[in-house]
Amino acid sequence: MANDSNRFQAIISHCKEYGFIFPSSEIYDGLQAVYDYGQWGSELKRNIRDYWWNSMTRMHENIVGIDAAIFMHPTIWKASGHVDNFNDPMIDNKDSKKRYRVDHLIEGYAEELVSGGRDSEAAALVKSMETLLASDDFGGLKKLIEDHKIKCPISGTSNWTDIRQFNLMFSTEFGSTVSTEDEDNKVYLRPETAQGIFVNFLNVQKTGRMKIPFGIAQVGKAFRNEIVARQFIFRMREFEQMEMQFFIRPGTQQEWYAYWKNERLQWHKSLGIPAEKFRFHDHVKLAHYADAACDIEFEFPIGFKELEGIHSRTDFDLRQHQEFSKKKMQYFDNDTDPSTGKPYGNYIPYVIETSIGLDRMFLAVMSYAYTEEDLSTPEKKDDRVVLKFPARLAPVKLAILPLTKKDGLPEIARGILEDCRSSFYCFYEEKDTIGKRYRRMDALGTPFCVTVDHQTREDNTVTIRHRDSMEQERVSIDQLKAIVTKAII
Repeated sequence: MANDSNRFQAIISHCKEYGFIFPSSEIYDGLQAVYDYGQWGSELKRNIRDYWWNSMTRMHENIVGIDAAIFMHPTIWKASGHVDNFNDPMIDNKDSKKRYRVDHLIEGYAEELVSGGRDSEAAALVKSMETLLASDDFGGLKKLIEDHKIKCPISGTSNWTDIRQFNLMFSTEFGSTVSTEDEDNKVYLRPETAQGIFVNFLNVQKTGRMKIPFGIAQVGKAFRNEIVARQFIFRMREFEQMEMQFFIRPGTQQEWYAYWKNERLQWHKSLGIPAEKFRFHDHVKLAHYADAACDIEFEFPIGFKELEGIHSRTDFDLRQHQEFSKKKMQYFDNDTDPSTGKPYGNYIPYVIETSIGLDRMFLAVMSYAYTEEDLSTPEKKDDRVVLKFPARLAPVKLAILPLTKKDGLPEIARGILEDCRSSFYCFYEEKDTIGKRYRRMDALGTPFCVTVDHQTREDNTVTIRHRDSMEQERVSIDQLKAIVTKAII
């Protein structure tokens, strides 16, 4: 539960200063918990998205992708349980008039206990909270808050209301904004992307000639009316999900649940982030659709937090959509059941879900990459901030830097740019000393910098600088593309 708030604030400031993330609508004083991705943030986000998408749809021959609409028939959300069950327990402070999610309020107090060296007390508090949440014991939760004298950060008082549920879905009007008694125009901004996959299950299965087991992946925006959205892009009202629903034969869910837990953890580790930065957390309270669920948690500067969820959803979703739509959501399995010697026949598939927040993955990558280094010597004080991104995710792969603006060096540098830019993202810069340009590229996480100098005119070689080690070597211009391409594959 370690919490390094100074490091977290430094990361937030770095994201703003170097064009990764801006507060949305900033010139109008912003919009709470909504952010815009800048020129380098959008590149990093796209690279993470593509890496996930390719690992799902290209490295698994039985997984395909779709892109379902954000607006969906409102009955879908009734069938899925979101209209009735997509709630969070909330509590208001009577003095500040501020509303809090109960788990956030208690977790915030637990973090204060950890900061004060009371780790065991904090762990016991969180465990008690999870047990009470699992049983929907709102009275017990309020007593827990009162017994620990948890105060509102704004008013500093413990004058709390009773705890009650709050639905998190955004609603709007579809078509004409004037409703009649015979017409209900309410639709919802989707709170998850999964339902778009479920309602297209048969479309994909039949047109793709898919055979169980198979998966459907999707990346897309989702929206939740978080009352207390906080911690930068960790919890936002508008965010992006990367989800995959894997359809399986009933009775095999434990096997596939274990498979996808391991598969997803290996994906995270493939980015070069060490295993100790991740841990599994089994859910104490299961969602209404699940028979097993866990989170892959990452050690952010704000402590271990949920990064990805893996859920065994049984046949709940397809069965519900079959009931509400009156359309069969069944699969005919020709494979032979060894216990009967006959085909499995018709059944509603079970589902294993993997669901990761793209914005949270962005924050995880940024948190691990952000490094402050002291390079001082007895003769000179020096330091640098460097983003040690995996090369395949870095927004800029190669910076091309002519040493001077004359003597034909810019022309040679631009020739390198033209040769490489179709293969990977390149950045060209002439301004400032070469040392300052190196530091800027370090701050953007650029893995390679190439300096074009006067020797280049003589032997067609350049100096290539490696970001993490800062080592430099002389290589032929003809080798550049191969060196960078090998690193980013």
